[in-house]
Order: sequence, then structure tokens, then C-alpha cells
Amino acid sequence: MDSYICKVCGYIYDPEVGDPDAGVNPGTAFEDLPKDWLCPLCGVGTEEFEKVE
Repeated sequence: MDSYICKVCGYIYDPEVGDPDAGVNPGTAFEDLPKDWLCPLCGVGTEEFEKVE
């Protein structure tokens, strides 16, 4: 699974870790995040993220 980086603040979403504080379990692919999920650091939506190459 690919990691994604927030273009605003640099937070990296790692699917192996998930986002437990937001109820996103480890193993959740970026594409499977809830539609209302927001960056835990700066609060932007998934449209502000890009795949880490």
C-alpha cells in the first residue's frame, strides 16, 4: 500500500499505521479512508494529498 503526503503541512499518511485517533484502523489504504477524513495536523481533506514516490 502506498503512503500519501499532505501538500500543505507535510504529514504522511502511512496505511500500515492508519490514524487510530480518527478511528482509521491500521491496514486502511488511502483510497479507503472515510470521505470526511481530514489531515490530523492541518485539517485539509484528502484532495490535498499526493502519493509518496
